[in-house]
Amino acid sequence: MLVLCSNGLSSKEILAYTRGKVCDCKTAALVVTADNEYKENNYHVARCISELESLNLKVDIFDLDKQPAELLLDYDVVEFIGGNPYYLLHSIRKNNATEVLKDIAKNKMLIGWSAAAFVFSPTLELVNSYSPEMNFLSLTDLRGLSLTQVQVLPHYSKFLSRFDKFEEKCCAYEKEHNVNVIRINDGDGIFIDSEVYICKA
Repeated sequence: MLVLCSNGLSSKEILAYTRGKVCDCKTAALVVTADNEYKENNYHVARCISELESLNLKVDIFDLDKQPAELLLDYDVVEFIGGNPYYLLHSIRKNNATEVLKDIAKNKMLIGWSAAAFVFSPTLELVNSYSPEMNFLSLTDLRGLSLTQVQVLPHYSKFLSRFDKFEEKCCAYEKEHNVNVIRINDGDGIFIDSEVYICKA
């Protein structure tokens, strides 16, 4: 199962739905790779660990830049925190993690929020229309992992006032690429298995 979130399992609604899906799970990895600056010291880490532990999961912090991607296969649940989507995509490619993540999304539970929600989709073009300055690696291939064809726009209500013409840019992207982008707020989640379930806070 693949789960796309805005800011993690941060609402009682999404935690309740997730709990029903992980009742037989015992272990979780919290992957901090997307935050290329703070890593395990990212201020969301403590909260994410607490959320996963509330599901009766034993949690380890994991970094693709320091540990082999194959070790993620030992976990029942794998969650990627947010950060820089360009850096995360680069690290996944560099560390040959794509096939591992496809396996986890198919056979276990893979959670990605904010930056990871973009990376797990077909492309980074949408986030690139808002924040191209984050691409300090000058990536030219913005294709995502295509773990799903669903595309999301995280932090929607929060960013409406932060970015100029935020909704207009999303509408233009949808029209240009002939896709429907699901706008999600913090606390929302999309569960993708044999069907797509949108959990709203």
